[in-house]
Amino acid sequence: MTLIAAKWTIDEYHHMIEAGILDSRKVELLKGEIVEMSPEGEPHAYCSHEASDYLTNFLGNLATIRQAKPITLPNDSEPEPDIAIVQRLGREYREHHPYPENIFWLIEYGNSSLEKDLEIKSKIYAEVGIPEYWVVNLKRSTLVVFREPLDGEYATKLTLTEGTIQPLAFPDVLVSVVQIIN
Repeated sequence: MTLIAAKWTIDEYHHMIEAGILDSRKVELLKGEIVEMSPEGEPHAYCSHEASDYLTNFLGNLATIRQAKPITLPNDSEPEPDIAIVQRLGREYREHHPYPENIFWLIEYGNSSLEKDLEIKSKIYAEVGIPEYWVVNLKRSTLVVFREPLDGEYATKLTLTEGTIQPLAFPDVLVSVVQIIN
């Protein structure tokens, strides 16, 4: 017997949210499947919050920093990345979450969710053309940088532990790796 999982569209997912069906669950929609999100441990909560503050102060008016808020993707996904660096569209975000064309780059912090962040989410983000995706490996204190989405995967992947990195969206800006991973 073959089991087939029920797939959900973004509209159906939004209807469930509006109806309160998912109120007591911490979930996100990935490729049409409603997936439980891992709870945040102290290092995850601390590091993502500090990095969000750093980027907010550092980038100023260049971008909006959204922490643990949904983004809407055309592959029936509505993940909630730990940090989304997006265009400053102000009240437009009352009408919709950021779409791929509004996203400069995304950051996930992984400990228990590391495999999902490195394998599943990297493909979901590459598939819709998110130009840059960073994963902080909390176990190893490293920053894994994915760039150049190509055929549903990122063509470039590098791992950093120190120094600075220039986000593709802002080549004149140098972001401290230590500020992001610690």
